Amino acid sequence: MASRDSQTPNIVFILSDDQGAWAMGCAGSEELDTPNLDRLASSGIRFENFFCASPVCSPARASILTGQIPSQHGVQDFLRRGNSAHLPQDGEEIEYMRGRRSYIQTLAENGYVCGLSGKWHLGRSALPQLGFDYWSVHASGGGSYYRAPMLREGELYQPDGYVTDVITDHALEFLDAQLDTSAPFSLNVHYTAPHAPWGREHHPARLFDDHWENTAFDSVPDEDIHFDQLAKEPGAATLGDTPENRRLALSGYFTAIEEMDRNIGRLLDWLEENGLRRDTLVIFSADNGMNMGHHGIWGKGNGTYPPNMFDTAVKVPTLISRPSHVPQDLVCDKLLSQYDFMPTLLGYLALDATSDQPLPGRDFSAVLRGESMADGSPVFVLDEYGPTRMIRTRSWKYVHRYSDHPNELYDLTNDPLETRNLADEPGHGERAAALRSELEIWYERYADPRMDGARNGVTGRGQIGLAGSEDCDKPFADDVAFFHER
Repeated sequence: MASRDSQTPNIVFILSDDQGAWAMGCAGSEELDTPNLDRLASSGIRFENFFCASPVCSPARASILTGQIPSQHGVQDFLRRGNSAHLPQDGEEIEYMRGRRSYIQTLAENGYVCGLSGKWHLGRSALPQLGFDYWSVHASGGGSYYRAPMLREGELYQPDGYVTDVITDHALEFLDAQLDTSAPFSLNVHYTAPHAPWGREHHPARLFDDHWENTAFDSVPDEDIHFDQLAKEPGAATLGDTPENRRLALSGYFTAIEEMDRNIGRLLDWLEENGLRRDTLVIFSADNGMNMGHHGIWGKGNGTYPPNMFDTAVKVPTLISRPSHVPQDLVCDKLLSQYDFMPTLLGYLALDATSDQPLPGRDFSAVLRGESMADGSPVFVLDEYGPTRMIRTRSWKYVHRYSDHPNELYDLTNDPLETRNLADEPGHGERAAALRSELEIWYERYADPRMDGARNGVTGRGQIGLAGSEDCDKPFADDVAFFHER
C-alpha cells in the first residue's frame, strides 16, 4: 500500500443532492441521526455560511467543478434534456461542458488519478469528461432509488441494489484499485440522496416504517403551502400539503439522509483501515439547499416561480476534514460559496487555477491550514437562477429579479428567518439600491454576455439545449404550473 506525504494529499469530495444546511445532526437537527457527518464535523471544520452558486443541481455542480458561475459556463437550470440517449424521457446527448476546464483536469495533469462515482447530470453522461478517468455515473439526474439507470463504459445497466449503496460500492472499487499505486487520488462521490422520490417503495423499510413512525418532525416548520409553489408532476416529489403527505415526504427525506450517512461511514472506515485518513482531505457538501416546508415551500430554488433565494434553499452543508492537518471541531462563519471550491482546493495543493474566463472565487485554503484569510475574507456572496439574482452580506440580503416579479430585501440581523420583505418599505430604498449596485458590478465583471442568465428565460422547469448557441432557439423549458391552480 502506498503512503502519501503531506504535500500531496488525496482528495475525497462527497456531494449530496438537495440537502439543506439544516439537515444534519451536527447542524442542530435533533431528529436526524448522522453520526458520520458529525464525525467529519468533529474531526474538521463545519462551515455554517456556505452558499451554492445556484439553488438547483446542474448549475451548482458545474460551478463546483469549473469555478465559474452559471452566467459563465452556461448551465443555468437542471438538465432536462441531453443527459443520455438511453433514457426514453430524454433520448439526447448534449455535451454542455464542452470547452470548459475543471480543477479535476489540473489534478490529473499533476499526477492524480481521478474518479467519479454517482451523479453527473451535466450532459452526455456516457462520456467521461473534465479530467475524470474512472467514470461510473447515474444516467440522468435522479429517479428511483432501486434499479437506477447507471452507466459503465458507455453501457446502461440497472442494478437491483439501493442506489446509495451502489454508488458507494463503485467508490470503494476505485479506492481499492489505488492501493497498488503510489500516485495520489481524487475521488468524487456524488449521491442522488436525499433528492426525491421519498415514497416507501424507494427506501429501506427498516428506517422508513420503523424509525419515523413516532417522530413529530418538530425540527421542520409546518406552514401553509406558499402561493408561488409549483405543482409537481405525477411520480415527482411529494408535497407536504396534508399531514399524511408531510409525514411521507419527511420520512423519505430523513431516511435518504441517514442511509447516505451510513455509506459515508463506509468510505471513512476504508480510509482509516488502510491508513490513509490523515493523508486524505475529505470534503462533504451539497449541490443546493432544500425547503422541506420552510416558508411553506417544498423544493429548492425552483420549488417556486419565480425562484426563491431563501437561506434554506441557497445555504449548503459543508464539512472539510483531515486529521492532524485541518483544524478539528471548528465552526467557521465566513461567507463562502461553491465558486470558491476550485481556487481553494488547488490553492491547498499549491497548484494554479486556470480558466478561459476570470474566476470569481476566493482561495480559503488558509482556513484549512489553521491560518487567517486576512483581508481576503469576502464581505458578500452571490447567487443566481436565471433572471433572479441574490447578493447577501452578514446582515442583509437583496434579491433582484430582472423579470417582472417583486424584488426582496431582508434584515437578517432582526429577521433571520426572512419573514418580512422590506424592499418596498419606506427608509430602505437606499440600502436596496446600494446592494443592487454591488450585485450588478460583480456580474458585469464576471458574466459572459453570451451566457448571461439575466437575459435568459429560465423558469426553473429545466434546460433543454445549449445556452448562447445559434442552433438552439429555446434552451429553457417554460411549462410552469402552480400548485394553487391544480
